[in-house]
Amino acid sequence: MLKGKKILIGITGSIAAYKIPLLIRLLKKAGAEVRVIMTPFAKEFVTPLTVSTLCGEPVYGDFFDRETGQWQSHVDLGLWADLMLIAPATANTMAKMQAGIADNYLLTVYLSARCPVMIAPAMDLDMYKHPATQENLQLLQKRGNLLIAPATGELASGLCGEGRMEEPEQIFQQIETFFRHENRFAGRQVLVSAGPTFEAIDPVRFIGNHSSGLMGVELALAFAREGAEVKLVLGPSAIKVNHPRVMVLPVTSADEMNEQCRLLFPQSDITVMAAAVADYKPAEVYNEKLKKSNDELVIRLVKTPDILSGLGKQKTSKQLLVGFALETEQEEANALDKLKRKNLDLIVLNSLKDEGAGFGHQTNKVSFFDRTGHQESFPLKQKSAVAGDILHRLHTMMTMDDVK
Repeated sequence: MLKGKKILIGITGSIAAYKIPLLIRLLKKAGAEVRVIMTPFAKEFVTPLTVSTLCGEPVYGDFFDRETGQWQSHVDLGLWADLMLIAPATANTMAKMQAGIADNYLLTVYLSARCPVMIAPAMDLDMYKHPATQENLQLLQKRGNLLIAPATGELASGLCGEGRMEEPEQIFQQIETFFRHENRFAGRQVLVSAGPTFEAIDPVRFIGNHSSGLMGVELALAFAREGAEVKLVLGPSAIKVNHPRVMVLPVTSADEMNEQCRLLFPQSDITVMAAAVADYKPAEVYNEKLKKSNDELVIRLVKTPDILSGLGKQKTSKQLLVGFALETEQEEANALDKLKRKNLDLIVLNSLKDEGAGFGHQTNKVSFFDRTGHQESFPLKQKSAVAGDILHRLHTMMTMDDVK
């Protein structure tokens, strides 16, 4: 799987750097070509000689090689790699990556790299949980960087908690999985809806919900990373998506989302409707802002179009259609009813009763139900990992000739 793959590792100044020599050995044994960049502080934890001996290549660290008298091109190295891994990634390095600061050789290569980038953070638990670090991580992931989430365990400070860099064997497995999956959806046209819809009351007010759009965005990015061409119909969201294979189509209302989805659906091999579409909208939209006058204000609501049901009626045997069900009671029964009634191939159930699931969280806890009656439940995970589980299930359905 890794034979001939070009992997560029960036080591930063963390005690967890001692784990990287074992990772290099695992990669080399699997047939990968490995090159390494070390920041100045990284050399305090592991020697360049050790790293160079294991990977069979000189270690990069400066723009100018004083031994050969040659200038080291950060552009060439960034173009060489099939995958760049920054491990361990310190809070300082991730902050600079997020801000676009290029004050060392590793960061200039990162900003020049055209390949996917994996990040394996390592730091004390309070540093990892600090809002600044979490915001930097979220922004890096939204830009397409892949997170190898740190484990919970004993830390260099003597404390125990989240922030411990994953073990080399686990990182190696994630690299293997990445290359195994990188082209699973090549040539496929994928439609994803995400985010809320806002239904106007007047020029100022609207009816909406708390959806951030993160789950759908993670799905769109996951499909794109695995080779698909993705159309993302995105309701009002603060998330910015930047991937060459994701076309973002912004909408505001349920009617606008319905129009876009019905237009794109016939050309889509896979459609995942992750948006939280409003069920009702005001029957009348006022042209001017409503003034506070009476003690009560009654707004008459009418149904919005049932986008998922409409697509289910159009669906052919060559298409896969996936829906989401966010429930608060009789979760399984309601999800199965929606699966059958709307002619879906798969439905993803999550419950607001589960802590850390649903709107406003980076995590989700879901169960799958497919049209054959197969059910699968998962523990609480990062939404990026949930997206990976959904893609894996869809790929399995495709390879089992569920789509003729």
